[in-house]
Amino acid sequence: MRDRTSELQRELKAVHREQVERRRHREGLPKVAIVGYTNAGKSSLMRALTLSEVLVADRLFATLDTTVRALHPETQPRILVSDTVGFIRNLPHDLVASFRSTLDEALDASLLLHVVDAADPAFRSHIQVTKEVLEDIGAGKLPSLVILNKIDIVDSSRKALLEKEFPEAIAMSALNPQDIEALHSRLVTFFFDTMIEVELVVPYGKEGVLADIRKNIHVLSESYEEKGVCLKIKANPGNITALKQRLAS
Repeated sequence: MRDRTSELQRELKAVHREQVERRRHREGLPKVAIVGYTNAGKSSLMRALTLSEVLVADRLFATLDTTVRALHPETQPRILVSDTVGFIRNLPHDLVASFRSTLDEALDASLLLHVVDAADPAFRSHIQVTKEVLEDIGAGKLPSLVILNKIDIVDSSRKALLEKEFPEAIAMSALNPQDIEALHSRLVTFFFDTMIEVELVVPYGKEGVLADIRKNIHVLSESYEEKGVCLKIKANPGNITALKQRLAS
């Protein structure tokens, strides 16, 4: 067991270094983090929302890495979705710090999707474990949506009780295309409602920044002036702050 623990720690440290570098290139884009107890269906939801080939396995720690993909169909700006390691109760003490380092994507997100296996009799305790871990890493106050996953295998009487107990939750199946389409719309609305219009001047010589804006940001108008390219864009505050920092550097 000790050898396996050491191996996991080494692997997680390497993963964490890679994730830090990747996050630098994603700064400012809208982000959703999928969190929840292990085997709740997080990777299945990730695959459905992003049409990506994400590992789906019914075993502990199937997702060690934090995978980040763009919401599909893509939006302007792109909305990024991340899948995190499954939470468990009584995580071995010497693995706690290593595993929580893989949860930095949750801290960097604007919205958490808290996935729950609605068909698991122990799901209430799983919700509590997830909330405790989120509190411990400082993500307890982030906006979140509870996803009552696998609702298609829950009987009608229990489904009615769940709707009464969790009125704000989204009851769905990650395997149902209509449910995924409805969740996609919900995510787009969440981020687009927070967007504001601003004008930016991209100086000549900052072609890289200009290319990123055209690719990732909703551009309302564009004109060429003496000092550079004047853009009117619609973006969320995180995007705007990140762009201004890049233009000032």
